Amino acid sequence: MADLKRTPLYEEYKKLGAKTIDFGGWDLPVQFSSIKDEHHATRNNAGLFDVSHMGEALVEGPQSLEFLQKMLTNDVSKLEPGKAQYTIMCYSDGGTVDDLIVYMLAENKYLLVINAANRQKDVEWLQQHIEEEVTVSDVSDEYVQLALQGPKAEEQLQKLTETDLSTLKFFRFAQGVKFDGVNGEAIVSRTGYTGEDGFEIYLPSESGPSLWQAILGLQENDGVQPIGLGARDTLRFEANLALYGQELSKDISPLEAGLGFAVKLKKDEDFIGKEALTRQKEEGLTRKLVGIEMIDKGIPRTGYRVLREEEEIGFVTTGTQSPTLGKNIGLALIQTDYTEQGTEVDVQVRKKTLKAKVVPTPFYKR
Repeated sequence: MADLKRTPLYEEYKKLGAKTIDFGGWDLPVQFSSIKDEHHATRNNAGLFDVSHMGEALVEGPQSLEFLQKMLTNDVSKLEPGKAQYTIMCYSDGGTVDDLIVYMLAENKYLLVINAANRQKDVEWLQQHIEEEVTVSDVSDEYVQLALQGPKAEEQLQKLTETDLSTLKFFRFAQGVKFDGVNGEAIVSRTGYTGEDGFEIYLPSESGPSLWQAILGLQENDGVQPIGLGARDTLRFEANLALYGQELSKDISPLEAGLGFAVKLKKDEDFIGKEALTRQKEEGLTRKLVGIEMIDKGIPRTGYRVLREEEEIGFVTTGTQSPTLGKNIGLALIQTDYTEQGTEVDVQVRKKTLKAKVVPTPFYKR
């Protein structure tokens, strides 16, 4: 574990007795108490996550918009300062480089929040494609990122700032936010990866521990609890939020993953992958991501084969026993012919073939 990277908050969660694991080269907490407890704490109260391993890239210069319209599938021209957007970067064959959030900080200045494991790859991909008057800088080490998620997130976080958080709508953010007893100014956005209301907070690295302590100091009445990666995964999975490397990859297009809302094929600009994705849409997808629920007793795990009459028709991208629903469920990328709700399929669980059925997603909505 000696070679693993650590966020500026590592000592904070070690003080709390967190169990840490190697997560893509980072020494991160998988749980503080138990995955189930932390999952329910986020669904019912408020959970605090250290997501400082995520990457940040700054794109600035007079042709930033033109550059991002070429690189990203969504329509960046719809942004204005204070507004964020979920979007995707694709290869020319329609496969996925990464999914990310783009924040418009000011005219010709955008912050891209990218997946930790893809940080170097993404920044290099962006830099390789610069033909416009722009610069792309990896500013990941300048930030810590905390997420406060759950129905009580606003009520709790509001105790620490004079910025009126109730004015922030979904996918809007405020800059220059100050927190009591914490140095530096933050970007606070109403975004998250849990299916709950909540905020993601970007703060100068050195201020991370004091904000972490301040938020966890709000624990009156069973308030905020620290949450590890285990519950982060079960929460996002129940809400059908894609995880790069599972629901998305260089071999899985955003259309196959059900993310067509973030792919604007009608925007004027030719973004990388537009031609391949347009063709995919016109010809019809041969496979799609669906929800499955086990009929037989067993848990569909990532990578398990999905069968129909002994023929392989796809595979499970994520699966677990849902803490909220108490059911064994999964997401699976399968041939389009078998994606209608109610269709029965089989999942190869070790040496057994177990029955499952296609069900609607998201599994959980607040």
